[in-house]
Amino acid sequence: PGPPSPPARCPCHPLPRYKPPATETNPALEDPTPDYMNLLGMVFSMCGLMLKLKWCAWIAVYCSFISFANSRSSEDTKQMMSSFM
Repeated sequence: PGPPSPPARCPCHPLPRYKPPATETNPALEDPTPDYMNLLGMVFSMCGLMLKLKWCAWIAVYCSFISFANSRSSEDTKQMMSSFM
């Protein structure tokens, strides 16, 4: 007889909209990845500069790209661009 039809929704009871939880009330929901990548990038860039290791410098560039990609749009743009310097 065919596939079963989905149950009919009552128009007086609409589906509730999804609201993401606020990060101000629960700081554990904030993603720490950009901060960790920023710290790793600084460590690797210092190793690359002081010890003249090219692979450390490339890992620092890679970490800064990851940090930039995972950052929130509400963060300061000047601070994010200074991480590439």
